[in-house]
Amino acid sequence: MAPAGTDNPLLSMLFRIPFDRIEAAHVEPAIAGILDEARRRRDRLAAASEWSYDSTLAPLDALTDRLDYAMAVVKHLEGVATTPALRAAYNAVQPAATEFYSSLPLDEGLWRAIRGYAATPEAGALTGVRRRFLARTIDSFRRHGADLDAAGKARLAAIEVELAQLTTRFAENVLDATNAFDLVVTDETQLAGLPPSAVAAARQCAAEKGRAGWRFTLQEPSYTAVMTHLDDAGIREQVWRAYATRASAGKFDNRSILRRVVELRYEKAALVGFGSFADFATADRMAGTGQKAAAFLEDLKSRTERFFRRETAELEAFARGRCERRLQPWDVAYWAEKLRKSLHDFDEEELRPYFPLERVVEGMFEIARRLFGVRITRETGVPVWDAQTRCYAMRDEEGTHIGSFYTDWHPRESKRGGAWMDALITGVERPGGLEPHAGVMCANLTPPVDGKPALLTHREVETVFHEFGHLLHQCLSRVETRSLAGTNVAWDFVELPSQIMENWCWEREALDLFALHYETGAAIPEDLYAKMRRARTFRSASAQMRQLGLGFVDFALHAGRPPAAGADLVAECRRVMQDFSPVALPPDHSMVTAFSHLFADPVGYAAGYYSYKWAEVLDADAFSLFRANGAFDRDTGRRFRDTILAQGDSAEPADLFRAFMGRDPDPGALMERLGLTGE
Repeated sequence: MAPAGTDNPLLSMLFRIPFDRIEAAHVEPAIAGILDEARRRRDRLAAASEWSYDSTLAPLDALTDRLDYAMAVVKHLEGVATTPALRAAYNAVQPAATEFYSSLPLDEGLWRAIRGYAATPEAGALTGVRRRFLARTIDSFRRHGADLDAAGKARLAAIEVELAQLTTRFAENVLDATNAFDLVVTDETQLAGLPPSAVAAARQCAAEKGRAGWRFTLQEPSYTAVMTHLDDAGIREQVWRAYATRASAGKFDNRSILRRVVELRYEKAALVGFGSFADFATADRMAGTGQKAAAFLEDLKSRTERFFRRETAELEAFARGRCERRLQPWDVAYWAEKLRKSLHDFDEEELRPYFPLERVVEGMFEIARRLFGVRITRETGVPVWDAQTRCYAMRDEEGTHIGSFYTDWHPRESKRGGAWMDALITGVERPGGLEPHAGVMCANLTPPVDGKPALLTHREVETVFHEFGHLLHQCLSRVETRSLAGTNVAWDFVELPSQIMENWCWEREALDLFALHYETGAAIPEDLYAKMRRARTFRSASAQMRQLGLGFVDFALHAGRPPAAGADLVAECRRVMQDFSPVALPPDHSMVTAFSHLFADPVGYAAGYYSYKWAEVLDADAFSLFRANGAFDRDTGRRFRDTILAQGDSAEPADLFRAFMGRDPDPGALMERLGLTGE
């Protein structure tokens, strides 16, 4: 085990993170030493008998800065470059770190200091961000057990540790179950229907494993290519069943973890006075209560159902004369793609040559420059965790460095699935200027194949822009309190900056900046662009119903009492999802055992999956202002930066939205954008 001395790269908060020097052996001694120091800082703060903002709230805000940094770095590396040793080290330190975090609102001395300061004249005169920080701190301490008796506090602390351990194991099981499956095809005739890009990627994937033929996995984009294009229904079924049953049996079975997490979340909520985990989780969000969030989903469902039924009937009628049997789940994406081509003469593969990844990223940065006045440049010679990782610096118009960030765009077996943005360092506004932010954007996009650049689908381009929206929300934050800075906002508000950025992937003026053919440099032809625009709302009700279904599954697990002993949670979730599926789901469908958004974190999107649709309402409405003023209108962009991106959680999200739009959100904007209006 590495010593805990100064040679341990995790012990120093370096802006230029030494990813190339961090080893699994550094983790345990570093976290142990950092925790010791944090406990001493906590105890000094708790022992104070005189209180002021500078002696109470300011040090409280900085109390976990070193621990946050080290744990964020370790967790990030475990997610993008895991090894057995790193996984073991992360699992070893997580309980102690979790116990410390959960101990803070349970500490009598800290609670006494916060209440003592709140009673001072200085606290009563606070305004703005500082006043909000005090109010949010008091509320958070109460919601996390500050008023419990000793037994209640001990139980709550134990729950937090167990939740952290279980949700980490859940995520590990999903990754391992995903990697455990592959399918190698050696008969080229079975590849019929696949676009050349997918065939080449499968051949390269097999070659990397020293195998002949074409290798398919459950990682994106391999899975999507099979389900959308492959003619062989038998292979589609095999791959779909493997994906839909991940982590539901065998050594990676998440069923018992799922049940236990739901039980613990309910117990945690009940301990601090909430009737359900949904009420606990939404108490500090825009929705306010689980009931209001659930009602939001119900309203969207009622608005969408008739369009969904119409789309389902249309797909069934189209497939009836072409498919010899009733549609199955592994047929939906395949026949939907055929229907889209029939209706709109549009094949998304036609767009792929126009979306080379590096040019997409460069164009996205140019859009940010025009809208928000930031300049982004590549940084070289920076330590990274993988050869494909890139690092960039973001500066404002005056040249001030406001943040740096890393990108990691392609799948690996050592990397978890999906796409995400994480903050590594949250900068704060100081009297002398801004301390810069550091973040990371990750995804699992189409990799380079056969000497060509990585050529993306339009959906993958949207993913890149989505994560960049989160990154902008962090890096453009100008808040003096770290706890309220960056993306530390209400969970049903955090997706607004990310989802609004996706809109520029559809605007001709924006596309012409980056959607250029990788060989000729030509822009997307006007007829192809017109097809793409016409197809935008194709089966939009079905896509919306799927998202709503996931939200309903979330509330089925978290909006009431825990399930009775012996109840089959997987079966219950399958029953809920059936109402939102265009076809019958088979008895082994168990997507919830791999539902990482809900169960790969102690809280995460649990009782919060509705947030995607909630924020989509905000984004559709907010983008209407850009459409009215011009997609590149600098004044509107600056206004969005100043009123939304720069503010973090320094004010109520509803107030920030009103500051940008001049009114409350219009729920009809989303339905109009999706084409789900009228009869």
